[in-house]
Amino acid sequence: MSTTTDRLPGLTSAEVAERKAAGQANVTPDKSGRSVADIVKANVFTRINAILGVLFAIVAFTGSFINGLFGLLIIANSGIGIIQEVRAKKTLDRLAIVGQARPMVRRDGVAQEVPSAEVVLGDIIELGPGDQIVVDGETVESEALDIDESLLTGEADAVDKDLGDEIMSGSFVVSGSGAYRATKVGADAYAAKLAAEASKFTMVSSELRSGIDKILKVITWLLIPAGVLTIVNQLFISENGLKTALLGMVAALVPMVPEGLVLMTSIAFAVGVIRLGQRQCLVNELPAIEGLARVDVVCTDKTGTLTENGMRLSEIRVVDDSVDPALVQTAMAAVAAADPRPNASIQAVAEAYPDAPGWSTSAVLPFSSANKFSGISFVDADGADRGNWLIGAPDVLLDPESRIAELAQELGSTGLRILLVATCDVLVDTEPSRTDGAGRPGSGASESRSNLPGEITPVGLIVLEQRVRPDARDTIEYFESQNVEVKVISGDNALSVGAVASSLGLGDPEHAVDARKLPTEQEELARVVEGAEAFGRVRPDQKRAMVTALQGEGHTVAMTGDGVNDVLALKDADIGVAMGSGSSAARSVAQIVLLDNKFATLPYVVGEGRRVIGNIERVSNLFLTKTVYAVLLALLVGVGGLVVKALDLAPISYPFQPIHVTISAWFTIGVPAFILSLAPNNERAKEGFVRRVLTQAIPNGLIIGLATFICFMFVNRDYSAAVASYTGDVLLAPSDTSAAIIGASQAIGAQQTQAATATLAVMIACAVYVLAVVARPYTWWKYLLIAVSVLAYVLIFTVPFSQRMFHLDSSNGGMMLVALVCAAVGCAAIEISSRVLGRVLERRRAADLQDA
Repeated sequence: MSTTTDRLPGLTSAEVAERKAAGQANVTPDKSGRSVADIVKANVFTRINAILGVLFAIVAFTGSFINGLFGLLIIANSGIGIIQEVRAKKTLDRLAIVGQARPMVRRDGVAQEVPSAEVVLGDIIELGPGDQIVVDGETVESEALDIDESLLTGEADAVDKDLGDEIMSGSFVVSGSGAYRATKVGADAYAAKLAAEASKFTMVSSELRSGIDKILKVITWLLIPAGVLTIVNQLFISENGLKTALLGMVAALVPMVPEGLVLMTSIAFAVGVIRLGQRQCLVNELPAIEGLARVDVVCTDKTGTLTENGMRLSEIRVVDDSVDPALVQTAMAAVAAADPRPNASIQAVAEAYPDAPGWSTSAVLPFSSANKFSGISFVDADGADRGNWLIGAPDVLLDPESRIAELAQELGSTGLRILLVATCDVLVDTEPSRTDGAGRPGSGASESRSNLPGEITPVGLIVLEQRVRPDARDTIEYFESQNVEVKVISGDNALSVGAVASSLGLGDPEHAVDARKLPTEQEELARVVEGAEAFGRVRPDQKRAMVTALQGEGHTVAMTGDGVNDVLALKDADIGVAMGSGSSAARSVAQIVLLDNKFATLPYVVGEGRRVIGNIERVSNLFLTKTVYAVLLALLVGVGGLVVKALDLAPISYPFQPIHVTISAWFTIGVPAFILSLAPNNERAKEGFVRRVLTQAIPNGLIIGLATFICFMFVNRDYSAAVASYTGDVLLAPSDTSAAIIGASQAIGAQQTQAATATLAVMIACAVYVLAVVARPYTWWKYLLIAVSVLAYVLIFTVPFSQRMFHLDSSNGGMMLVALVCAAVGCAAIEISSRVLGRVLERRRAADLQDA
């Protein structure tokens, strides 16, 4: 380790201004990575919009713009996507500002906190535990400065930095203090490109989005043969005109595209981000919302998460009768005053003893998460020795069988935080010999005690009161009600951690696990971690190992924390949640930042994730059911046309116009899907999104497609008979043949519209029933939603104005009776199918739980 006390004054204000003017400031590109123009381009030129755009162009060619209403979905898809991403861009930019490290820069001999963008080339930047390195530089001062470069190199061990050593941006300080001179700023810094990539708005790969993409790719390929078959049937077999043939093809293809599914997914994610933002929760990566829905284990730090950041000094209990209590208090006041970056414990001491003596430091041993102790050696103004003082964990520094260790354990078991004050016979920065000398208490029993600089003498116990957050218990109870396990992982004494956990309803102090006894083999570690709820004396690398072990057992793990010692675990967890007041290093690796520092916000975060993915899965059933019956209907009509042509029977053509399939989706999918996507949903998400959705959508789609086609064949027979009758009347007309032709043509058109109306009624009735099945379990607003959907279609099918606008005619009682029968049979089949599938899926879930 390297130590220097030389203090450089830093740049002058004039030098800073000169370098800013020369473009030598730490200015980095836009944090969100994409301009508004890029966002617009990415949302307009999509697979869905390309498909709908081509189909709309075909409809526009025919001149029947009322049939092109589906083209509005291009505007909706693009608009919602653009709004969502611009909001996300602003959110990420705010996150970059809030979560941005504010380095302590020395200028004109005075240290001042500035935004990282204000750092210029040549600045002297001070460092302390938890500080993130914002630019590349060279070490110019070091007080046992240790840097963690794991975020850059993957190497977990901290690196000791001597004078002249390179310091890379993106790393952070683990222990010690010092300063470095900025040698590379802005885009030249090592981590600039990495930071830009990490902050860029990206729809990171997720099961939900990848599943939807797979479905869209399959549908794209299905559109080609379905379109060819439909146009051949319409144009050559049914011998319709080009306009009618094109409209029939578009009508067949439009419902195959689950255009609204992409829209609903975008809306759900966007609303999720906005809702979480209202609760002072910033989402760094939007798919983290989906990950939250799958969380079944929450690993949480104790200090600063379950307990409040601040502590209060209860007492300093002197345990050596030969030591004057006033001397211990004076020494602790000196320790607190000499610490440039005091943690919560030292801050509590400083508040209790604000009057520090005028002592100077002769040696410094920074706190280390691995060793669990720190120290300072003092001399007074005359150069006289004022002692070598150590502060650390009693169960680490003492023999566990000693009287003082037992006293500390007894006090810690009540939930108090206990630190040992001891003196050392050598300067605190003396390199340990790492031999088991007989003069060292408990030698050979602890690796941490072997790291002591020399022989220690216990002097007193610092007793600190930890205040449990008032909302912590309600939060724990919420997770228990949602079958989410909570595990408290802390670097504090195991009994103290167990006491805090017990006060929140998690086990009892006696069953808290001392992490120093944890196995290293992953399967054995997983068994221990799964069986306990509180863990103390956990090192940073052990936190990471515990997260990995839980993931190895199939758990989806969320890790919460605020300190440097939580960074490795936050990085490796499925979802990392950092406190806004925590270290910049912790915020930089977390997917979610709780700006209000409230652990109680986490249930809302998890609940929002479940709402988003659960509702998207629910509405996906509606959209993909439509896709299935649209594909089936197009194939049946196309193949049926070929068959009747071969048998020389009356030709059949696609029954619907594009406007028909557009209105069929309004109240069976569009409006209901939007409302359902925003509804509460607390069911934990599971893997297998595509399989589960298709398991329900395919049977429902097949039933609707068959019921619709059967109805069409019955009513089309009446239509064919009417065509033959009207044609015969024209041939037998004695005079005014043109009038007869016009009359027959109008009558044939009316019959065709009536047949299409009856067939559409079957499709809509069955689709509404699928909506009713998907909406279960019912609440008052779901009953209202279904009733409004039914009423809307009753009005559309009966009001003369809407019938004219949408090319409908429900006046043919015979055809509508056939439609009623087919719809009843179809709805009954959907009900039976849903119940059978429900039992099958329930058995499968039970089997999966049993296997687990």
